[in-house]
Amino acid sequence: MTNGLEWVAACDADALQPEELRRFDYGGRTFVIVRSSEGDYFALDGHCSHEKVHLADGIVDGHIIECPKHFGTFDYRTGEARALPACVDLRRYEVKIDGNEVFIRL
Repeated sequence: MTNGLEWVAACDADALQPEELRRFDYGGRTFVIVRSSEGDYFALDGHCSHEKVHLADGIVDGHIIECPKHFGTFDYRTGEARALPACVDLRRYEVKIDGNEVFIRL
């Protein structure tokens, strides 16, 4: 733990295929983890900022996560809301791979 932040194991790295979403719940919060087609991992708040729908139920198209309810979109590399009705960006979390585990910094 450093400066009040801690690294938390979220999932096995090889359990996540490219352009696949994974829900991760921790400490009463929900996150979404995505693996890009380039093999990089990203973690964001797990609910759509529009209506709190789980983004892990959505789809990935390129670098975009599309919400399954109203089709708002977010760039998972930055958390930026890209299409209405989503207009509030998602918080993005630092990710590291250690061994075969994906860790996110909370």
